[in-house]
Amino acid sequence: MPLHRFPRALFLALLLALPVAGASPASDLFQSATRQVAREYYGWSTADLKALSEKYDALLRVRCSNQGDACSYATGRDVLTDLFKEFGDAHTNVRDPEGAERLREVTQDLAVQRTGARLARAEGGLLVVSIIPGSPAEAEGLRVFDLVTTVNGEAAGKRGGENAPVGPNDFIRLERAAQPIRVSVRRPASPDLTLSLNTQSLLARDVPTLAWTGTDGKVAVISYPTFLPSDASQLFLARLKEAEAAGARELIVDLRYNGGGSLTECVAAASVFAPVEYKSQTRYNGRLSTYSFTGVNGTRGNFLNMKTIPPGSAVWKGPVAVLVGPNTASCAEVFTYYAQRAGAIAVGEKTRGVGNSGVVFDPLPDGGVVSVTVLRAFNEKGEALPDTITPDVLAPGDIVALTEQGRDVTLEAALQALAAQAAR
Repeated sequence: MPLHRFPRALFLALLLALPVAGASPASDLFQSATRQVAREYYGWSTADLKALSEKYDALLRVRCSNQGDACSYATGRDVLTDLFKEFGDAHTNVRDPEGAERLREVTQDLAVQRTGARLARAEGGLLVVSIIPGSPAEAEGLRVFDLVTTVNGEAAGKRGGENAPVGPNDFIRLERAAQPIRVSVRRPASPDLTLSLNTQSLLARDVPTLAWTGTDGKVAVISYPTFLPSDASQLFLARLKEAEAAGARELIVDLRYNGGGSLTECVAAASVFAPVEYKSQTRYNGRLSTYSFTGVNGTRGNFLNMKTIPPGSAVWKGPVAVLVGPNTASCAEVFTYYAQRAGAIAVGEKTRGVGNSGVVFDPLPDGGVVSVTVLRAFNEKGEALPDTITPDVLAPGDIVALTEQGRDVTLEAALQALAAQAAR
Protein backbone atom coordinates (compact mmCIF):
# COMPACT_ATOMS: atom_id res chain seq x y z
CA MET A 1 0.00 0.00 0.00
CA PRO A 2 1.59 3.29 -1.02
CA LEU A 3 1.42 6.07 1.53
CA HIS A 4 2.06 9.77 1.96
CA ARG A 5 3.81 11.15 5.00
CA PHE A 6 0.80 13.11 6.20
CA PRO A 7 -1.83 11.23 8.23
CA ARG A 8 -4.87 13.04 6.81
CA ALA A 9 -4.46 11.78 3.25
CA LEU A 10 -2.35 8.74 2.53
CA PHE A 11 -1.51 8.33 -1.11
CA LEU A 12 1.34 7.38 -3.37
CA ALA A 13 3.67 10.26 -4.22
CA LEU A 14 6.48 10.11 -6.74
CA LEU A 15 9.28 12.68 -6.47
CA LEU A 16 11.78 13.87 -9.01
CA ALA A 17 15.24 12.39 -8.43
CA LEU A 18 18.40 14.46 -8.45
CA PRO A 19 21.75 12.85 -9.27
CA VAL A 20 24.10 12.15 -6.37
CA ALA A 21 27.84 12.40 -6.75
CA GLY A 22 29.83 9.22 -6.11
CA ALA A 23 32.35 6.72 -7.39
CA SER A 24 30.05 5.30 -10.08
CA PRO A 25 26.37 5.29 -11.05
CA ALA A 26 26.07 1.82 -9.51
CA SER A 27 27.50 2.88 -6.15
CA ASP A 28 25.46 6.12 -6.17
CA LEU A 29 22.29 4.11 -6.61
CA PHE A 30 23.27 1.52 -4.00
CA GLN A 31 24.18 4.09 -1.36
CA SER A 32 21.08 6.20 -1.99
CA ALA A 33 18.69 3.23 -1.73
CA THR A 34 20.28 1.62 1.32
CA ARG A 35 20.48 4.95 3.17
CA GLN A 36 16.83 5.66 2.61
CA VAL A 37 15.73 2.19 3.68
CA ALA A 38 17.95 2.33 6.78
CA ARG A 39 16.48 5.71 7.71
CA GLU A 40 12.81 4.95 7.02
CA TYR A 41 12.14 1.22 7.26
CA TYR A 42 9.45 0.15 9.70
CA GLY A 43 8.13 -3.19 8.56
CA TRP A 44 8.06 -6.77 9.81
CA SER A 45 11.46 -8.01 8.63
CA THR A 46 13.87 -8.93 11.42
CA ALA A 47 16.90 -9.28 9.14
CA ASP A 48 20.02 -7.22 9.90
CA LEU A 49 19.85 -4.53 7.21
CA LYS A 50 23.22 -3.04 8.16
CA ALA A 51 25.00 -6.38 7.81
CA LEU A 52 23.22 -7.11 4.53
CA SER A 53 24.13 -3.68 3.17
CA GLU A 54 27.79 -4.28 3.99
CA LYS A 55 27.66 -7.75 2.42
CA TYR A 56 26.12 -6.54 -0.83
CA ASP A 57 28.28 -3.40 -0.96
CA ALA A 58 31.28 -5.73 -1.07
CA LEU A 59 29.62 -7.80 -3.79
CA LEU A 60 28.92 -4.62 -5.77
CA ARG A 61 32.57 -3.62 -5.55
CA VAL A 62 33.54 -6.99 -7.01
CA ARG A 63 30.96 -6.64 -9.79
CA CYS A 64 32.26 -3.16 -10.60
CA SER A 65 35.98 -3.90 -10.20
CA ASN A 66 36.67 -4.00 -13.94
CA GLN A 67 34.44 -1.00 -14.78
CA GLY A 68 35.48 1.62 -12.25
CA ASP A 69 33.44 4.82 -12.37
CA ALA A 70 31.59 3.52 -15.46
CA CYS A 71 29.77 0.81 -13.48
CA SER A 72 26.14 1.22 -14.47
CA TYR A 73 22.91 1.92 -12.66
CA ALA A 74 21.67 -1.45 -13.96
CA THR A 75 24.43 -3.26 -12.07
CA GLY A 76 23.60 -1.37 -8.90
CA ARG A 77 19.91 -2.19 -9.34
CA ASP A 78 20.68 -5.90 -9.79
CA VAL A 79 22.66 -6.00 -6.55
CA LEU A 80 20.00 -4.05 -4.67
CA THR A 81 17.36 -6.48 -5.92
CA ASP A 82 19.34 -9.39 -4.47
CA LEU A 83 19.87 -7.51 -1.21
CA PHE A 84 16.18 -6.76 -0.70
CA LYS A 85 15.23 -10.29 -1.65
CA GLU A 86 17.40 -11.58 1.19
CA PHE A 87 16.06 -8.85 3.47
CA GLY A 88 12.73 -10.63 3.14
CA ASP A 89 10.16 -7.83 2.80
CA ALA A 90 8.56 -7.98 -0.63
CA HIS A 91 7.17 -4.47 -0.18
CA THR A 92 10.71 -3.05 -0.01
CA ASN A 93 12.32 -3.06 -3.45
CA VAL A 94 13.72 -0.92 -6.24
CA ARG A 95 12.03 0.02 -9.51
CA ASP A 96 13.75 1.30 -12.59
CA PRO A 97 12.87 4.63 -14.27
CA GLU A 98 10.33 2.94 -16.52
CA GLY A 99 8.59 1.37 -13.53
CA ALA A 100 8.54 4.75 -11.80
CA GLU A 101 7.04 6.32 -14.90
CA ARG A 102 4.26 3.70 -15.01
CA LEU A 103 3.39 4.57 -11.40
CA ARG A 104 3.40 8.27 -12.20
CA GLU A 105 1.12 7.79 -15.20
CA VAL A 106 -1.50 5.97 -13.15
CA THR A 107 -1.39 7.99 -9.96
CA GLN A 108 -1.49 11.31 -11.80
CA ASP A 109 -4.31 10.17 -14.09
CA LEU A 110 -2.28 10.87 -17.22
CA ALA A 111 -3.49 10.20 -20.73
CA VAL A 112 -1.11 7.93 -22.65
CA GLN A 113 -1.14 5.84 -25.80
CA ARG A 114 -2.85 2.49 -25.11
CA THR A 115 -4.64 -0.29 -26.95
CA GLY A 116 -6.95 -0.66 -23.93
CA ALA A 117 -5.86 -4.24 -23.16
CA ARG A 118 -4.17 -5.19 -19.90
CA LEU A 119 -1.99 -8.29 -20.08
CA ALA A 120 -0.38 -10.68 -17.59
CA ARG A 121 2.22 -13.39 -18.13
CA ALA A 122 0.87 -16.92 -18.39
CA GLU A 123 2.14 -20.23 -19.71
CA GLY A 124 1.85 -20.05 -23.50
CA GLY A 125 1.39 -16.30 -23.83
CA LEU A 126 0.08 -13.08 -22.35
CA LEU A 127 -3.37 -13.42 -20.83
CA VAL A 128 -5.79 -10.57 -21.48
CA VAL A 129 -7.09 -9.78 -17.99
CA SER A 130 -9.07 -6.62 -18.76
CA ILE A 131 -10.16 -4.46 -21.68
CA ILE A 132 -11.25 -0.83 -21.47
CA PRO A 133 -14.76 -0.40 -22.90
CA GLY A 134 -14.70 1.52 -26.18
CA SER A 135 -10.94 1.07 -26.64
CA PRO A 136 -9.14 0.03 -29.86
CA ALA A 137 -8.60 -3.46 -28.40
CA GLU A 138 -12.34 -3.92 -27.90
CA ALA A 139 -13.09 -2.51 -31.33
CA GLU A 140 -10.68 -4.99 -32.92
CA GLY A 141 -12.46 -7.87 -31.17
CA LEU A 142 -9.94 -8.76 -28.45
CA ARG A 143 -11.63 -10.39 -25.45
CA VAL A 144 -10.88 -10.88 -21.78
CA PHE A 145 -9.04 -14.20 -21.27
CA ASP A 146 -7.79 -14.35 -24.84
CA LEU A 147 -4.21 -15.63 -24.88
CA VAL A 148 -1.80 -13.47 -26.88
CA THR A 149 0.83 -15.96 -28.04
CA THR A 150 3.02 -13.64 -30.14
CA VAL A 151 3.53 -9.89 -30.36
CA ASN A 152 4.98 -8.51 -33.59
CA GLY A 153 6.16 -12.04 -34.39
CA GLU A 154 7.95 -12.64 -31.07
CA ALA A 155 6.92 -15.22 -28.47
CA ALA A 156 5.05 -13.71 -25.54
CA GLY A 157 4.38 -14.64 -21.91
CA LYS A 158 6.05 -17.84 -20.71
CA ARG A 159 7.34 -20.98 -22.35
CA GLY A 160 8.11 -23.98 -20.15
CA GLY A 161 8.03 -21.80 -17.06
CA GLU A 162 10.61 -19.35 -18.45
CA ASN A 163 9.83 -15.80 -19.52
CA ALA A 164 9.45 -15.39 -23.28
CA PRO A 165 10.91 -12.29 -25.03
CA VAL A 166 7.72 -10.21 -24.75
CA GLY A 167 6.17 -9.52 -21.35
CA PRO A 168 3.55 -7.03 -20.14
CA ASN A 169 6.09 -4.20 -19.81
CA ASP A 170 7.35 -4.80 -23.34
CA PHE A 171 3.77 -4.61 -24.60
CA ILE A 172 3.25 -1.30 -22.79
CA ARG A 173 6.46 0.02 -24.32
CA LEU A 174 5.10 -0.82 -27.77
CA GLU A 175 1.81 0.89 -26.94
CA ARG A 176 3.58 4.10 -25.95
CA ALA A 177 5.31 4.11 -29.34
CA ALA A 178 1.84 4.63 -30.87
CA GLN A 179 2.36 2.14 -33.70
CA PRO A 180 0.02 -0.75 -34.65
CA ILE A 181 0.84 -3.93 -32.73
CA ARG A 182 0.35 -7.27 -34.50
CA VAL A 183 -0.71 -10.05 -32.15
CA SER A 184 -1.54 -13.73 -32.54
CA VAL A 185 -4.49 -14.73 -30.36
CA ARG A 186 -5.68 -18.10 -29.09
CA ARG A 187 -9.20 -18.59 -27.80
CA PRO A 188 -11.43 -21.63 -27.21
CA ALA A 189 -13.28 -23.22 -30.15
CA SER A 190 -11.64 -20.89 -32.64
CA PRO A 191 -8.69 -20.98 -35.05
CA ASP A 192 -5.81 -18.79 -33.96
CA LEU A 193 -6.41 -15.16 -34.89
CA THR A 194 -4.11 -12.41 -36.06
CA LEU A 195 -5.16 -8.93 -35.01
CA SER A 196 -3.64 -5.52 -35.55
CA LEU A 197 -4.16 -3.39 -32.45
CA ASN A 198 -4.04 0.38 -32.79
CA THR A 199 -3.57 2.79 -29.91
CA GLN A 200 -5.26 5.99 -28.85
CA SER A 201 -4.92 8.45 -26.01
CA LEU A 202 -6.51 6.81 -22.95
CA LEU A 203 -6.08 7.22 -19.21
CA ALA A 204 -3.21 5.09 -17.93
CA ARG A 205 -5.34 3.72 -15.11
CA ASP A 206 -7.60 0.71 -15.39
CA VAL A 207 -11.12 0.91 -13.99
CA PRO A 208 -13.55 -1.60 -12.46
CA THR A 209 -15.84 -3.25 -14.99
CA LEU A 210 -19.17 -5.02 -14.54
CA ALA A 211 -20.18 -8.31 -16.17
CA TRP A 212 -22.83 -10.93 -15.45
CA THR A 213 -22.82 -14.69 -14.92
CA GLY A 214 -24.83 -17.44 -13.20
CA THR A 215 -27.62 -19.65 -14.50
CA ASP A 216 -30.07 -16.77 -14.35
CA GLY A 217 -27.56 -14.08 -15.33
CA LYS A 218 -28.07 -12.31 -12.01
CA VAL A 219 -24.62 -12.80 -10.48
CA ALA A 220 -22.67 -9.56 -10.88
CA VAL A 221 -18.92 -9.85 -11.48
CA ILE A 222 -16.92 -6.71 -10.83
CA SER A 223 -13.34 -7.00 -12.05
CA TYR A 224 -11.34 -4.60 -9.90
CA PRO A 225 -7.87 -4.09 -11.43
CA THR A 226 -6.17 -1.58 -9.10
CA PHE A 227 -6.53 0.67 -6.07
CA LEU A 228 -3.93 3.15 -7.34
CA PRO A 229 -6.23 5.91 -8.72
CA SER A 230 -7.48 8.45 -6.21
CA ASP A 231 -11.07 7.64 -7.16
CA ALA A 232 -10.70 3.83 -7.18
CA SER A 233 -13.28 3.38 -4.39
CA GLN A 234 -15.76 5.73 -6.07
CA LEU A 235 -15.48 3.82 -9.33
CA PHE A 236 -16.08 0.53 -7.51
CA LEU A 237 -19.07 1.95 -5.65
CA ALA A 238 -20.54 3.16 -8.95
CA ARG A 239 -20.26 -0.32 -10.50
CA LEU A 240 -21.77 -1.87 -7.36
CA LYS A 241 -24.76 0.47 -7.43
CA GLU A 242 -25.15 -0.23 -11.14
CA ALA A 243 -25.27 -3.95 -10.34
CA GLU A 244 -27.83 -3.38 -7.58
CA ALA A 245 -30.02 -1.30 -9.88
CA ALA A 246 -29.95 -4.13 -12.45
CA GLY A 247 -31.16 -6.65 -9.86
CA ALA A 248 -27.95 -8.44 -8.90
CA ARG A 249 -28.70 -11.46 -6.72
CA GLU A 250 -25.09 -12.24 -5.75
CA LEU A 251 -21.77 -10.47 -6.15
CA ILE A 252 -18.30 -11.64 -7.16
CA VAL A 253 -15.33 -9.26 -6.92
CA ASP A 254 -12.36 -10.35 -9.03
CA LEU A 255 -9.04 -9.24 -7.51
CA ARG A 256 -6.84 -11.89 -9.14
CA TYR A 257 -4.77 -9.30 -10.99
CA ASN A 258 -5.02 -6.42 -8.50
CA GLY A 259 -1.60 -5.53 -7.12
CA GLY A 260 -2.84 -2.94 -4.63
CA GLY A 261 -2.62 0.83 -4.47
CA SER A 262 -3.81 3.59 -2.15
CA LEU A 263 -4.58 2.57 1.42
CA THR A 264 -7.44 5.03 1.77
CA GLU A 265 -9.04 3.66 -1.39
CA CYS A 266 -9.01 -0.02 -0.41
CA VAL A 267 -10.29 0.75 3.09
CA ALA A 268 -13.13 2.81 1.62
CA ALA A 269 -13.95 0.18 -0.99
CA ALA A 270 -14.05 -2.67 1.54
CA SER A 271 -16.51 -0.71 3.66
CA VAL A 272 -19.31 -1.42 1.17
CA PHE A 273 -19.74 -4.68 3.12
CA ALA A 274 -19.34 -3.31 6.67
CA PRO A 275 -17.64 -0.36 8.40
CA VAL A 276 -13.84 -0.67 8.37
CA GLU A 277 -11.37 0.64 10.90
CA TYR A 278 -7.75 0.13 9.89
CA LYS A 279 -5.03 1.01 12.38
CA SER A 280 -1.44 1.62 11.45
CA GLN A 281 1.80 2.25 13.26
CA THR A 282 4.68 4.09 11.69
CA ARG A 283 7.98 5.62 12.79
CA TYR A 284 9.13 9.05 11.70
CA ASN A 285 12.21 10.86 13.00
CA GLY A 286 12.59 8.12 15.60
CA ARG A 287 9.10 8.53 17.04
CA LEU A 288 6.29 5.98 16.79
CA SER A 289 2.86 7.21 15.75
CA THR A 290 -0.47 5.40 15.43
CA TYR A 291 -3.23 6.40 13.02
CA SER A 292 -6.67 5.03 12.22
CA PHE A 293 -8.28 5.04 8.79
CA THR A 294 -11.93 4.29 8.34
CA GLY A 295 -14.44 3.61 5.64
CA VAL A 296 -18.23 3.52 5.81
CA ASN A 297 -20.66 2.64 3.00
CA GLY A 298 -17.92 2.71 0.39
CA THR A 299 -16.52 6.14 1.22
CA ARG A 300 -13.58 7.45 3.20
CA GLY A 301 -14.35 8.39 6.79
CA ASN A 302 -12.85 10.45 9.55
CA PHE A 303 -14.75 8.93 12.45
CA LEU A 304 -13.35 9.52 15.92
CA ASN A 305 -15.71 6.95 17.38
CA MET A 306 -16.76 4.03 15.21
CA LYS A 307 -19.49 3.25 17.77
CA THR A 308 -21.47 6.23 16.48
CA ILE A 309 -21.93 4.60 13.06
CA PRO A 310 -25.47 3.20 12.64
CA PRO A 311 -25.63 -0.59 13.09
CA GLY A 312 -25.75 -2.58 9.87
CA SER A 313 -24.21 0.15 7.73
CA ALA A 314 -23.41 -1.42 4.36
CA VAL A 315 -24.06 -0.83 0.68
CA TRP A 316 -24.10 -4.53 -0.24
CA LYS A 317 -25.72 -6.99 2.18
CA GLY A 318 -26.15 -9.94 -0.18
CA PRO A 319 -23.89 -12.95 -0.77
CA VAL A 320 -20.40 -12.12 -2.01
CA ALA A 321 -17.26 -13.95 -3.10
CA VAL A 322 -13.81 -12.47 -3.74
CA LEU A 323 -11.48 -14.08 -6.30
CA VAL A 324 -7.80 -13.98 -5.32
CA GLY A 325 -4.49 -15.43 -6.48
CA PRO A 326 -0.70 -14.97 -6.53
CA ASN A 327 -1.06 -11.58 -8.25
CA THR A 328 -3.40 -10.29 -5.52
CA ALA A 329 -1.23 -8.06 -3.34
CA SER A 330 -1.04 -5.28 -0.80
CA CYS A 331 -4.26 -3.24 -0.69
CA ALA A 332 -6.11 -6.01 -2.53
CA GLU A 333 -5.22 -8.30 0.38
CA VAL A 334 -6.49 -5.70 2.84
CA PHE A 335 -9.78 -5.43 0.91
CA THR A 336 -10.17 -9.21 0.97
CA TYR A 337 -9.40 -9.42 4.69
CA TYR A 338 -12.16 -6.97 5.59
CA ALA A 339 -14.57 -8.48 3.06
CA GLN A 340 -14.02 -11.90 4.67
CA ARG A 341 -14.73 -10.46 8.10
CA ALA A 342 -18.03 -9.17 6.72
CA GLY A 343 -18.95 -12.64 5.47
CA ALA A 344 -17.43 -12.81 1.98
CA ILE A 345 -16.01 -16.09 0.68
CA ALA A 346 -12.44 -15.84 -0.63
CA VAL A 347 -11.91 -18.20 -3.57
CA GLY A 348 -8.75 -19.00 -5.52
CA GLU A 349 -5.12 -19.25 -4.48
CA LYS A 350 -2.88 -17.90 -1.72
CA THR A 351 -2.10 -14.21 -2.23
CA ARG A 352 1.25 -12.43 -2.60
CA GLY A 353 1.84 -11.79 1.11
CA VAL A 354 2.33 -8.05 1.69
CA GLY A 355 -1.09 -7.23 3.12
CA ASN A 356 0.08 -6.13 6.58
CA SER A 357 2.29 -3.18 5.65
CA GLY A 358 2.41 0.07 3.70
CA VAL A 359 5.07 1.88 1.69
CA VAL A 360 6.35 5.18 0.41
CA PHE A 361 8.24 5.66 -2.84
CA ASP A 362 11.48 7.62 -2.61
CA PRO A 363 13.48 8.95 -5.57
CA LEU A 364 16.73 7.39 -6.74
CA PRO A 365 19.56 8.93 -8.79
CA ASP A 366 18.67 6.93 -11.91
CA GLY A 367 15.12 8.32 -12.03
CA GLY A 368 13.68 5.18 -10.48
CA VAL A 369 12.29 4.76 -6.99
CA VAL A 370 12.90 2.68 -3.91
CA SER A 371 9.76 1.35 -2.27
CA VAL A 372 10.25 1.44 1.51
CA THR A 373 7.96 -0.26 4.01
CA VAL A 374 7.14 2.37 6.63
CA LEU A 375 3.90 1.11 8.17
CA ARG A 376 2.66 -1.91 10.10
CA ALA A 377 -1.05 -2.68 9.85
CA PHE A 378 -3.53 -3.72 12.54
CA ASN A 379 -7.27 -4.16 12.88
CA GLU A 380 -9.44 -2.19 15.31
CA LYS A 381 -8.50 -4.58 18.15
CA GLY A 382 -4.81 -3.94 17.67
CA GLU A 383 -4.22 -7.36 16.10
CA ALA A 384 -1.70 -7.45 13.25
CA LEU A 385 -3.31 -7.95 9.86
CA PRO A 386 -2.28 -11.18 8.12
CA ASP A 387 0.43 -10.82 5.51
CA THR A 388 -1.26 -13.36 3.23
CA ILE A 389 -4.85 -14.26 2.45
CA THR A 390 -5.55 -17.98 2.39
CA PRO A 391 -8.74 -18.66 0.41
CA ASP A 392 -11.77 -20.18 2.09
CA VAL A 393 -12.17 -22.24 -1.08
CA LEU A 394 -8.97 -23.37 -2.81
CA ALA A 395 -9.47 -23.18 -6.58
CA PRO A 396 -6.19 -22.60 -8.48
CA GLY A 397 -6.41 -21.07 -11.92
CA ASP A 398 -6.11 -23.43 -14.89
CA ILE A 399 -4.72 -21.70 -17.97
CA VAL A 400 -5.45 -24.71 -20.20
CA ALA A 401 -9.10 -24.88 -19.14
CA LEU A 402 -9.39 -21.12 -19.57
CA THR A 403 -7.80 -20.75 -23.00
CA GLU A 404 -8.71 -24.09 -24.59
CA GLN A 405 -12.08 -24.90 -23.01
CA GLY A 406 -13.32 -21.44 -22.07
CA ARG A 407 -13.73 -22.49 -18.43
CA ASP A 408 -12.75 -20.18 -15.59
CA VAL A 409 -12.44 -22.82 -12.88
CA THR A 410 -11.91 -20.25 -10.11
CA LEU A 411 -15.09 -18.41 -11.07
CA GLU A 412 -16.92 -21.74 -11.27
CA ALA A 413 -15.77 -22.57 -7.74
CA ALA A 414 -17.02 -19.20 -6.50
CA LEU A 415 -20.45 -19.81 -8.04
CA GLN A 416 -20.59 -23.24 -6.40
CA ALA A 417 -19.60 -21.78 -3.02
CA LEU A 418 -22.27 -19.10 -3.25
CA ALA A 419 -24.87 -21.71 -4.22
CA ALA A 420 -23.87 -23.88 -1.26
CA GLN A 421 -24.10 -20.89 1.05
CA ALA A 422 -27.60 -20.09 -0.23
CA ALA A 423 -28.71 -23.71 0.30
CA ARG A 424 -27.84 -23.71 4.02
